[in-house]
Amino acid sequence: MKTKEYNIIVDKHADGLYRFILGNIRDEFKAQDIVQDSFERLWINHDSVEFDKAKSFLFKIAYNRMIDVIRHDKRTNSQSEIFERVDDITDFRQAELREIINNALTKLSEIQRSVVLLRDYEGYTYEEIAQITDLSEAQVKVYIFRARQHLKNYLGKFEEVIK
Repeated sequence: MKTKEYNIIVDKHADGLYRFILGNIRDEFKAQDIVQDSFERLWINHDSVEFDKAKSFLFKIAYNRMIDVIRHDKRTNSQSEIFERVDDITDFRQAELREIINNALTKLSEIQRSVVLLRDYEGYTYEEIAQITDLSEAQVKVYIFRARQHLKNYLGKFEEVIK
């Protein structure tokens, strides 16, 4: 990959990668660090990474780094800090709904949360998600199905309370 192609990758995928990581760890500074580390590793390996495969390589690196950060945070007992942050939203009902959805997402396993966010929030295909997460397409589909079922059941309970 050439320098010009690397710059194209940065322009095209930096925002999406940041949103994906931030959606999982809920810490802006850690998300920025992970994205920066991912692009640094892409640059270090730019001679061996093909331009068409750079997006998958980048997201795979970021995903693995994010998992390392989450595991490290669990060991240091700071996991609660990751998920307690709620965005400043002026409309109370939107904030309440966002909190319910975030709580629902925290009930999912790390892999379920990641694949659901990649598919439903970022719009990646099953094949791309499989490459990013080192799973088969069938495994990705199963994780997404189970995660959606869990979210449906969890959010359905709150729907009765909100009415």
